[in-house]
Amino acid sequence: MFRNTFQSGFLSILFSMGSKPLQIWDKRVRNGHIKRTTDSDIESLVLELVGSNVSTTYITCPADLTKNLGIKLPILVLIVKNLDRYFTFEVQILDDKGVRRRFRASNFQSTTRVKPFICTIPLRMEEKWNQLQLNLADLTKRAYGTNFVEVLRVQVHANCRLRRIFFSDRIYKESELPAEFKLYLPITQSKSDE
Repeated sequence: MFRNTFQSGFLSILFSMGSKPLQIWDKRVRNGHIKRTTDSDIESLVLELVGSNVSTTYITCPADLTKNLGIKLPILVLIVKNLDRYFTFEVQILDDKGVRRRFRASNFQSTTRVKPFICTIPLRMEEKWNQLQLNLADLTKRAYGTNFVEVLRVQVHANCRLRRIFFSDRIYKESELPAEFKLYLPITQSKSDE
């Protein structure tokens, strides 16, 4: 999808406030829902994925299972809300040996496991909103001793709320991010200010 696109800086694949946030995504829902809703903490539209089983409610990009993303930017960032329920996401990459490998992060696992084609990683999230960053180049090197080439697919499972998913060429400090890539919390006035 993006293989022939010039890639530098930031590349967004999901923005909950866009007119069609799931335009390049496919969704699967069983015993749950995927919908846009307003999150009271950030007073903004978000995409909510909720399901009784994390494996049966998810979104996957690209929507066409025969296509690949072809994203060469090595940093994956998810702006996601912790709903205090089971949650998992995975990213499929291609390494310099031509092998497709998956990294799966989940909040219900306690140890890292490296198998030939999948690496499962425990995920610890703060309460409410989180900015999750995965350095895919570093993960690929540490888990498999190979070099990251490109991202083929991203899949996000229930249970979470999403604001944005993007890739970047490096890890940026909050102050370096463009305004549209930051998560703004609304300012509340205290009673003494009124």
